[in-house]
Amino acid sequence: MKNHIIILGIVALISSGLLCGCMTAGQHMKQLGSTQERELTVGTVQKKIRVGMSQADVAEALGSPNIVTKDSTGKETWIYDKIATEASYSKDSGGAWLILGIYGKEAGAAGTTQKTLTVIIKFNEKSLVDSFTYHTSKF
Repeated sequence: MKNHIIILGIVALISSGLLCGCMTAGQHMKQLGSTQERELTVGTVQKKIRVGMSQADVAEALGSPNIVTKDSTGKETWIYDKIATEASYSKDSGGAWLILGIYGKEAGAAGTTQKTLTVIIKFNEKSLVDSFTYHTSKF
């Protein structure tokens, strides 16, 4: 009887550990380090970036730029260049019972889409946003 209780305790401990260790796909997605970078959209740029903002405010709103350049007068330009690939797959399987056995059929389709977003922010001599432009494409 004592061994039975010990075995039940071990099974309960292992089971609770397995259940606690399981995460949903959404939880795994939030754990990824690049989640903030994926959130850069045209809407984010339109909503958060304004002429006169400081470089610190831009960095807080959009993160670090991919490219930083200076022109001959020392004015900085920040470039954010993002590319995203989205993959999708749809699968369906159906079947019907027939007198002689089972008939099964599967069908599926897969596709990928790529999106690009380029944001160019020019700063003035006081390191404040002078102008910004963006371009997006999907193919």
